Amino acid sequence: MTACTQPGCTGSYEDGWCNVCGSPESPGGAAPSSGQGTSATGVSPSAVLGAGGPEGPQSARTTPMREAEYRGSTRTSSSRLASTAIGSARTGSRTTRRVGTGSTRLRAHRMGAGLTTVPPLPVPDPLQAIMAVPEVAERKRYCSSCGSPVGRSRGDVPGRTSGFCPTCGAKFDFEPQLQPGDLVGGQYEVVGCIAHGGLGWIYLARDRNVSGRWVALKGLLNADDPDAAAAAIAEQRFLAEVEHPLIVEIYNFAVHDGAGYTVMEYVGGTSIKDILQDRREKNGGVVDPLPVDQAIAYVLEVLPAFSYLHDHGLLYCDFKPDNVIQQGEGVKLIDMGGVRRIDDDVSAIFGTVGYQAPEVAELGPSVASDIFTIGRTLATMVLDFRGNTTTYVDSFPPVADTPVFARYDSFYRLLAKACAKNPDDRFGSVDELRVQMLGVLREVVAADRGPGSPATTSSASQLFTAPTVDVPERPLLWSELPELEVDPSDPMASFLDGVNVADPVARVTALNKAPERTVEIRLATARAAVAAHRIDVARTLIAEILADDPWEWRALWVGGLADLAGGDATAAVASFNAVYGQVPGELAPKLALATACEVGGEPDVAESLYVVCARSDANYTAPAAFGLTRIRRARGDLDGVLHSLDLVAPTRGSYAAARLQRARALTESGWGLPALDDALRSIEGVPLTPAAQSDLRIQVLEAALAQIGQNAAPMGAQIADVPAQERPLRDAIETAYRERARIADTRAERIALVDRANAARNWTLW
Repeated sequence: MTACTQPGCTGSYEDGWCNVCGSPESPGGAAPSSGQGTSATGVSPSAVLGAGGPEGPQSARTTPMREAEYRGSTRTSSSRLASTAIGSARTGSRTTRRVGTGSTRLRAHRMGAGLTTVPPLPVPDPLQAIMAVPEVAERKRYCSSCGSPVGRSRGDVPGRTSGFCPTCGAKFDFEPQLQPGDLVGGQYEVVGCIAHGGLGWIYLARDRNVSGRWVALKGLLNADDPDAAAAAIAEQRFLAEVEHPLIVEIYNFAVHDGAGYTVMEYVGGTSIKDILQDRREKNGGVVDPLPVDQAIAYVLEVLPAFSYLHDHGLLYCDFKPDNVIQQGEGVKLIDMGGVRRIDDDVSAIFGTVGYQAPEVAELGPSVASDIFTIGRTLATMVLDFRGNTTTYVDSFPPVADTPVFARYDSFYRLLAKACAKNPDDRFGSVDELRVQMLGVLREVVAADRGPGSPATTSSASQLFTAPTVDVPERPLLWSELPELEVDPSDPMASFLDGVNVADPVARVTALNKAPERTVEIRLATARAAVAAHRIDVARTLIAEILADDPWEWRALWVGGLADLAGGDATAAVASFNAVYGQVPGELAPKLALATACEVGGEPDVAESLYVVCARSDANYTAPAAFGLTRIRRARGDLDGVLHSLDLVAPTRGSYAAARLQRARALTESGWGLPALDDALRSIEGVPLTPAAQSDLRIQVLEAALAQIGQNAAPMGAQIADVPAQERPLRDAIETAYRERARIADTRAERIALVDRANAARNWTLW
């Protein structure tokens, strides 16, 4: 087998797919794609596969950088900024059933992506999953048709395990239909019950025809309707063709005593729902959500399974914490009962209240509704999500009331886009979601490292180039911000590669000769028009792109550049803020937004965004650190200035400028001799010009001389190699002036420096 090429993955390719991370073997290796019901159940023995908890049915038919900078707040969150309209905000409430892209450039890698770890869980012996007494607790007994409580006790009379719903008259039966030793389909020997779900009991069985392997049997339909069972089996044969290492495998469909059963792979492990429940029990019954990085890692791991299903024209429909099982260091997507074809407008729809997208009842499921369930599941993992089936059934609590959202702004933006009420405003595909989720995970891990931790690694964005310019003295210009990467799938991508014209006017002329005016051509032309000072032309092209596709955020990016170039920082903030909301895992919009906020007089927001950039990606650390320095210097926060300058790495071209700024800040600090000593030591080994080194040495030594003139220096104190005493300091100052005079640019400057040397020297009286 061929080893997987995804970074950090240890798997191998089997039948075109990695057996660990689920990614396709090659960019072209993915196969081509093409009334609600009670939630189907999974096959894990540890999953709680009933119809909800004690509150009622949940499945229904129908510095160092200071800690304050890391806590997050609505005061500094960029979500408070104005945002340019995009998507449905431009088009009103119309729904176009936007479809996802088939692009493979957005595929990513495995659990935790090498950024974080999730504690492994042991895989138990299947026999340990057998229930000694298979019974459904009364609090979990609900009618499968109307959701009303059934089979409940009355006084001292225990509730019935079978009968008819007093509300709608539908039959219910919570007794196992299969007994140990029963042979289903002449092949599957029942061992016992392991769980109960929406369609009945889940049974552990051995496959007599395949070396006695463990399988799970799940009821398919009511035993009283054998014709319907046969029809259902015929209808769901396509599930047996689903083969992916992250998806529970469907082996067969069988009939026993008129009832249909799905025969599937037995998945031993622990569901995310049970993991959350276990954390709650260990926390004294108080909700203890998962850390955000671990929750994202779980979801990232299972997303390739959704890509596989969507590529094959299938929808999962009912994703929730119950249906993800952790096995050792991996996960598996279980419960294929709700899976249906994308073009199926007839079959019953399976979904769970609190997870199902609001448009499903009217429009049916779609790729967008699957993405909604993913976002809701991720939110459930990290929030004490009270009211998720009522008040917040299709929304989230306010940021101000949710510490996780306040701390991780990008994470909130990710959930907000994934769970947008208009399906067109969600991510266009699972691949898009996965790439942005990976970027958000990187930011979350960076934030959790603690205050003052700079980025140690760089990531290659598929959407933006890395910043290449560090400017200590001023905010970046529009032309110095990262550039959009060209989408290689655009028909004119190769044409753009051939347009190597530096002059912006000539470049506009060359681009106007393109055989086809694709989005990439128009974006490139608009950017060239900005460089040519024809912002009016750029705005016309941007409006044209957005008229064709209101969700094309790249047009807003170029619009933000045009706004900055035209001196309209407020409009630039709105444009970049909108882009940030569309690609929350990308750092380029955050750097651009921070720049626009700094220019436009929003220093608090700019600072919070610069912090995110500085700690998340080494490519962004230096430009963000200089932004932090400017903001903190203006605020008089010298300690913050020093710590922000310390973030610039020695490998960066601007390292010398950062150390020189740091030394000057210490020199001007008034913090005494230790700070002056630190100032000179800050530039040891730093490749500064001789003039800069001499100027700083003179400045530091003169400050030290003034300092000891006011206060006696501690015994043995030194400023670098000079004792902190008047005579040694004067000698050192004189020497420094004379050395500086030797490299002076003009004769007049040389004479002035010699005069200063003479003024500083120790004169001896004879």
